[in-house]
Formats: sequence, structure tokens, C-alpha cells
Amino acid sequence: MSIKIGTRGSKLALFQTGAVARKLAEMGIKTEQVIIHTEGDTTTQVPLHEIGGQGVFVRALDDAILAGEIDCAVHSMKDIPVYRPSGLITAAILKRDSPADFIAYRGSLSAVNVVGTSSTRRRAQLLRHDPSVTVKDLRGNVDTRIRKMSGGEYDAIILAEAGLARMGIRIQGEQLPPEKFVPSPNQGTIAVVCRADPSLREVLSALDHPQTRTDVMTERAVMEQVGGGCFTPLGIYCRAGHLIAEVLSLDGRRAERIETGVQTIEEAREQGRLLKARAQGLIEEAYKQLGIEGVQS
Repeated sequence: MSIKIGTRGSKLALFQTGAVARKLAEMGIKTEQVIIHTEGDTTTQVPLHEIGGQGVFVRALDDAILAGEIDCAVHSMKDIPVYRPSGLITAAILKRDSPADFIAYRGSLSAVNVVGTSSTRRRAQLLRHDPSVTVKDLRGNVDTRIRKMSGGEYDAIILAEAGLARMGIRIQGEQLPPEKFVPSPNQGTIAVVCRADPSLREVLSALDHPQTRTDVMTERAVMEQVGGGCFTPLGIYCRAGHLIAEVLSLDGRRAERIETGVQTIEEAREQGRLLKARAQGLIEEAYKQLGIEGVQS
């Protein structure tokens, strides 16, 4: 059996796809990697919310699967939208790497004034921690972001710690504790999406890590209920049934937060509904300030 795997062309995406290919090779499965260019990769001059959010990294790969051009695709699971096209399944969720953010900086942390990130969540959490910092938009792949910081455009940048580890990048900085800087839902997790083919699903499901799947599906259940899209400063993190979720104002001055134990997906949904009821004003405010229409109510 041979499987055609679709991937974005960024260095990190290729590292992640290579990890999946190696695991399949150990099972005696041959693979071919196909690079698919997405709007998120080709349009880097504007913030994500102006071109459709995280889903722009996924749509082209979804279309390629449904068209039969590839058999499956490898994603950072945090990029996968809640609502998915029919005919696609998440066949495998690999064991989670670090879910935490990492702040990389030049000089000393105490001297940081300008921080680069395009994430509304990271921006809000940084401003909550230190209202005196200036946060400027920064997009591009990991190498591009590091190069811009090294060139003096930013004193610090925020990256996913898992991505740095997967690429073997060592850089001055430190982990931002996920209990305080609550990560994006599913951060640190690799997923394999395929068409709803039972034989293909059976092969790929051998890569699945049950505890990680439970944790990230809990996070997604909360995310689905909260709504607001990827434009909302929203952090959700579950580890072995301990759930933390928060919605912040864009300036980081206000937040609604829950921290509790959950045992089932329905309990996670209930916590999501509770958080949404408390944070609806913050979600609507974020959409209005970003100039986005269609906030979910």
C-alpha cells in the first residue's frame, strides 16, 4: 500500500509530515509527499483575520483530498477549523508535544519593548502581563520571524515551543507557562486528516494517541460552544481532564476564565456554554474592533 500525503511547503510543515511518513514507514507503508500551496502561505503581508483566519492553511489541502489528488494531509491541529467538510475525518492525532508558547528575545527579557505576533490571543495575554510593551503584527514562517527579530525589527517574538523543538531550533528565550498564557486550542498537536475511506482510516489510526485525542477533543468541544472564531483572544488547554479556558479583551485588560475538571465531552460542552455566556460581550467587542462581520451569538 502507498499513501500520498499532502502538506504545506513551510519547513515546519515538512518536518511534521516527515515525522508521520517515518512512522508509516516503520509499519511498512510507502508514502509520497505532495506540497500544496495555501492562501495563508502566499499572503503574508496582512494579519490572518483579514484573509479568513487559521482556516486558510487548511482549505486547499481539504480540497485536494476531496478531489482525489492526495490521500491525506498532515496539519498542526490548532489550524483545523471546528466545522469540517463532509467526507473528511481526522484519522490520527499524534502524541502531543509541548502546548506552550515560547518567547524568544534579543538581549535581556527586562529590556524587551517591542514584541512581534499576529495572534490576537498572544497579543492580549502579553498586554495583560505587561501593558507597557508594544505588540506589532508579525507573520511568516519560523525562520522569517527569527530573522526579523535578529535584524532588530522586534525585541522579542512569540512562537509555539513545539515547532521549535520539532525543527531542532535552539534560541535564547523561555517558555511561557500554559497555566498563565493559556495556549491556543490543540497547540502542540499534529493531526492526520483523510477522506472517509475505511481502509485508509484503519491504517492511519495506528498513529493515534488516545490520551492526546481525549484532551484535544475536549478543547475542541469547548471551542465549538464558545464560537467567536479564531479572531477572538481565546485560550483553551486540557491535560488529563483538567481544563483551563479564557476569553480576553483585545487589550488584555479584561478576561473571563474557567478552570475545572471535566470527565466527558458533554461536560466540556457545558463549560464552553458557560464561558460563552460570560464572555459574549468580549467576543462581540473583538469582532467590532477588528472590523469583522458575522460574530456567532
